[in-house]
Amino acid sequence: MAGYIELYRLGKTYMNRRGPAVIVREFNLNMDEGEFVSIIGHSGCGKSTVLGMIAGLTSISEGSVIVARREISGPGPDRGVVFQAPCLLPWMTAEENVLLGVEKVHPLRTRAEQRAIALKYLALVDLSDAASQLPAALSQGMRQRVGIARALALTPDMLLLDEPLGMLDSLTRLDLQDVLCRILQQDRRSTLMVTHDIDEALFLSDRIVMMTNGPAATIGEIVEVPFPRPRMRAQVLEHPEYYALRERLIGFLEEQDAHHAPAAV
Repeated sequence: MAGYIELYRLGKTYMNRRGPAVIVREFNLNMDEGEFVSIIGHSGCGKSTVLGMIAGLTSISEGSVIVARREISGPGPDRGVVFQAPCLLPWMTAEENVLLGVEKVHPLRTRAEQRAIALKYLALVDLSDAASQLPAALSQGMRQRVGIARALALTPDMLLLDEPLGMLDSLTRLDLQDVLCRILQQDRRSTLMVTHDIDEALFLSDRIVMMTNGPAATIGEIVEVPFPRPRMRAQVLEHPEYYALRERLIGFLEEQDAHHAPAAV
C-alpha cells in the first residue's frame, strides 16, 4: 500500500579498488503523513546513508524515494534536514540564519512577512530572546534549536534528523527531546530520525526501524511504538510495554553483534 513517503528498494553501492561495495540494499519503507519514524543500528550500518539519499545529498544507486507522492532527484526545500552539528553561518544572527531558508521558499513575501515567519519558528523552539544573537553567543543546545527552527521554517513535507542531539550533554539532550516532542505534536510533520539512543527513539517515534549490520545493510525488523500522544516522559516510562520494547531493541542489536563477531580460533 502506497504511503505519503515511499522508499522503494533503496540501495547504495560505492566503487572501490576491489570492485563494488554494497552499503545499503533493498531498503523498503512506507510512511504515513505526520508519522515519526526512527532508524537505529550499529555505527557504520548505513543509517546516515539512507537519510542522505532521501535528502538528495547522496546519489541513489538503486530504487527510488517518493516524498509527498513526488519522486525526488536531488536536494529541495520539501525536505528539511537537521544534522548533528547545526552548521550556522557565524556572522549571521539566529534570526538571519533562519531567514536564509525562508527567503528561498517565500521569495514573494515582504521582508516583514519573512521576518515574522523566522521569528515564529524561533519562538517555537523557545529562542525568541536570542533572535539577535550570533551563534558564538549561544550554547550548543541553543545552536541546535536554531538548526531545528531553520529546517521547520521551510515548512517541508518531510523533516530529516541525523543524530540531531548526539553532540549534546545528557540534560540538554533530554530538554531538546521534550522540545521536539512538543513541536511535532503541534505540527505533525512527517519525520525520519537517525539515532543511536534507544530511549530517544522510544520516546519520540511511532515506529522504529532496526537496520542490520553492513555490508549490504537492510531493514531487519520494524517495531510499532504504542504509547499514546501527546506524550509525557513519566507516562512513557511507566507504560507497561516500555521495558519490554526496550529489551527487544537491545536484543536485536546484540544479535547483530553476535552475527558479525569473528569466529573463535
